[in-house]
Amino acid sequence: MSVKHLLHVVGARPNFMKAAPVLSACAQRGLSQTLVHTGQHYDARMSQLFFDELGLPKPEVHLSVGSGSHAYQTGEIMVRFEKVLEEKRPDMVIVYGDVNSALAATVTSAKLSVPVAHVEAGLRSFDRNMPEEINRLVTDRLADVLFTPSEDGDRNLLAEGTPRSNIFMVGNVMIDTLVRLLPQAGRSALKKEMTAGYSRYAVVTLHRPSNVDDLDNLSALMNVLQGISKDIPVLFPVHPRTRARIESLGRVGQRGSLHLLEPVGYLDFLALQKDAAVVVTDSGGIQEESTYLGVPCLTLRDNTERPITVAMGTNRLIGRGPARLAAEISRVLSGDAPAGSIPPLWDGKAAERVAEVVCRLN
Repeated sequence: MSVKHLLHVVGARPNFMKAAPVLSACAQRGLSQTLVHTGQHYDARMSQLFFDELGLPKPEVHLSVGSGSHAYQTGEIMVRFEKVLEEKRPDMVIVYGDVNSALAATVTSAKLSVPVAHVEAGLRSFDRNMPEEINRLVTDRLADVLFTPSEDGDRNLLAEGTPRSNIFMVGNVMIDTLVRLLPQAGRSALKKEMTAGYSRYAVVTLHRPSNVDDLDNLSALMNVLQGISKDIPVLFPVHPRTRARIESLGRVGQRGSLHLLEPVGYLDFLALQKDAAVVVTDSGGIQEESTYLGVPCLTLRDNTERPITVAMGTNRLIGRGPARLAAEISRVLSGDAPAGSIPPLWDGKAAERVAEVVCRLN
């Protein structure tokens, strides 16, 4: 395999944070690169702002797929991406994470015999009710080069029959971005405004259907957060689909110290996260970031594809029960939180290892 021209595929915010350091590392090695944005996240607050803050180059190709069902998004990306492959003829396609964009680009590339590298390979929740788990399984099965963030990724792939020669543990590329931008996050005006006068506060993110589409469950979660906000401020940057559900409950605007914020950029969120007393989330990436930052994290899910954040880090998997959420937040605020440690190779140099492997393929 000779790799001179790489085609990177991104579609959602977590992809942007993972692709930015890889693009930079590969550029430093003189590789030709094309960036394709599928448009899976199309809101400027959810997409363009992140490109600007991360210093990502403007995508050469924008597929403009937009929202829709999993089948619609995946199918539309495949149809549009096939034309890109035929025009650009890359030596390798690099996909990131577990979003529909990664699955669609991988399947299309495999059918046209274009080699695929998967960054963040091998993660498993072992819950096929999660669409992302299907994306992970199919992407890893078809990918030619698998870059894992941690040892559990290697073990999962080997158990599934992936040849050891195809697996490369490089570390967590998203931590590369965190390390690079952490100094800038200290200058966040939003953080200074929202936390003025408070010695501690909580940060919340929720977007998964299991938490926000069941309106009774969402209402109960909001009641817990309202209760917690009587003790400390709760800062909740609200994902657009989550906001729609909250508004359907008739709960909009600020209620005391529960602050429902518009979506924020990466730097502002990193600033809020790094000094939080506790983070409540259902996001995979935030489980990783909080572990690196040493911030207690409570994950509102029954399982996680990032078990290393529980085994080594500061993450607690607490299920989806609102009653347990209240108890666990109180537990953390009383001082009972995991100390945690940073996993191996989460050192800000994962992208350099990715680029090194790609160049060795020549």
